[in-house]
Amino acid sequence: MTTARTATSSPTVVLATLFAGAFVMGCAEMLVVGMLDLITVDLEVSVPEAGALVTANALGLAIGGPLLTLLTTRFDRRPVLLATLVVFVLANLLPALGADYGVFLVARVGIGAVQGLFIAAAMVTATKMVPPERAGRAMAVIITGFASASALGLPLGTLLGQAVGWRGSFVAVVAAGALLLAIAAVVLPSVPTAGESRAAGQARFAFAPRVLAVLALAVLVFAALQSAVTYLVPFLAEVTDVSGPAVGAYLLAYGVATTIGSFVGGRFADANATRALVIGAMGVTAALLVMFGLGGGPVAVAVAVLGVGFFGMATGPSLQHRVVSLAGPGAPLAASLPASAVNAGIAGGAFAGGVAIDFGGIPVAPLMGAAIGAVAIVVAWATGFLKPAAVAAPVPASTH
Repeated sequence: MTTARTATSSPTVVLATLFAGAFVMGCAEMLVVGMLDLITVDLEVSVPEAGALVTANALGLAIGGPLLTLLTTRFDRRPVLLATLVVFVLANLLPALGADYGVFLVARVGIGAVQGLFIAAAMVTATKMVPPERAGRAMAVIITGFASASALGLPLGTLLGQAVGWRGSFVAVVAAGALLLAIAAVVLPSVPTAGESRAAGQARFAFAPRVLAVLALAVLVFAALQSAVTYLVPFLAEVTDVSGPAVGAYLLAYGVATTIGSFVGGRFADANATRALVIGAMGVTAALLVMFGLGGGPVAVAVAVLGVGFFGMATGPSLQHRVVSLAGPGAPLAASLPASAVNAGIAGGAFAGGVAIDFGGIPVAPLMGAAIGAVAIVVAWATGFLKPAAVAAPVPASTH
């Protein structure tokens, strides 16, 4: 059994560094959303063109992340993580130094791809630092880093953009990334890949039907919640009669709920990941039904928003845990796939909510989400019977 420990790297320090990496990358992703108006004016592009910068990052993560992970399966996770941070810093340096729209767009694809690779390598490293019974909590550290960034990245982007300009915001990202790279170079341990691991062999296990079934569940859960969350602001204005600064309070509450949910979800994953997925899908569906049925009540909608955020993100560590467990020897590659599934769910949910609105108006968006959530409950229950193949032994974790 190999170990990820070194004399100078404690699990707490390594996990804190990985959390910081997830947080910085997540904030960089969300910065653009908070500065769309500034970018639109400065680069002389339309709002949809500026929005494509967000889409480019998501596509890079969903497609490029697994591809890069596949290409780097043979390598020690330490140099892979350091390489992702180097590319992340250099790619974000382009908009900071004055890149035009076309270069910025390409850079965002690359940033998303290395972000996906970072997630996969960080998941493997995190689980190597703890005993098997704490693997879910270790994975939750990475997920919580991104969830925290989602909660804070938008307001940070808005404030930074107003204070130092949108390019100045990317200077701050580069500085944070460079500092993180320096720390990571000191504290990250060596995490070798098993000698017998090869890309083709890992792919055979990572894309096995049992793994794909859990990835489909990830798509459903996040499509359900995103069907409503994408249109939360117009829902609050039209149905709940909430506008102005109060809208920010709802959005902040959602962000806080996702952060708490992803953190607590790690304990759920360690206790019983399959049960946690069923409960999570049920919680999201119930919250969406409350939002649909009691949308006129500000308090009820606040509770529903908290429920959607908490239960939705609480499924994250369990989804990651199940995918890695079911993939067995394909775990290093499979670790990149839940992020792709989540992004697919987000895109599908936004589309499904839009279709519902076209037919029934803003009030029915949560109902569409609840319908998808009902399917997710059934799939979550069914995937609970899935077991790893006999040859797919779990990837060993180090012990204390």
